[in-house]
Order: sequence, then C-alpha cells, then structure tokens
Amino acid sequence: MQPTQHLDATFAALADPTRRAIIARLTQGEASVMELARPFDMSQPAISKHIKVLEQAGLVSRGQDAQRRPCRLETRPLAEATSWLDYQRELFEARFQRLDTLLEEMKAERRAAAKRKPTARSRKGVRK
Repeated sequence: MQPTQHLDATFAALADPTRRAIIARLTQGEASVMELARPFDMSQPAISKHIKVLEQAGLVSRGQDAQRRPCRLETRPLAEATSWLDYQRELFEARFQRLDTLLEEMKAERRAAAKRKPTARSRKGVRK
C-alpha cells in the first residue's frame, strides 16, 4: 500500500464512531470479539465487520490464544496519521503567522497614513 493509501484507510476506518469506540477499548488491552461487542447494540457479525475494516487499515491485528483470537491495537497507522496531522498543523500555523504579520503591517501603514493626513480640525484654522 502507498503511504497515502495507508492514511486514507486509517481515516476511513476511524470515520465510524463504532470503530473509534473499538479502538478506544483496545487501548486498554487486547479483547475478544465478544468482549468488543458487549457494549454495542448490534450483532456479533456486525462487530466482526467493523473489526475487519480496522484490520484492513492495519489498526487491529488478531492473535491466536488456543481457541481465542484476541484483537489487539496496532499503533503504527495511528502514529502515521498523527505525524501527518502534526505536519498539516505546522503548515497552517505558519500560514496564520504570515497572515498575522501582514495584518499588523497593514494596520501600521494605516496608522502612519492617518498621522500624515490632515484632519478636519487642523484645516479649520487655516485660511486661504
């Protein structure tokens, strides 16, 4: 998978609130599909479909523990998404800083122009 495809898969998987809740649960440690399904009002096959999407995105893996196949969180895709978001945030912060600088320069120019321009009061006393 290309790096952007990994990112697309990660964000697509995280777009669903049920999948985000599954990820949140897995931050506490591995869990079986039945354990993951418990807090949701949906069938075990529906939860399994959500887990499959998370697996395809690389966010979840399944182990083998005798008859049990526990799900565990894979953090690499989350770290990649976080890095991408941090980079985007830095770009926007730099752009906003440049905009702030430009606005301050414009305000300073406006104040300087206002000081140079004679006001109506200063013209009253002047006779032609």
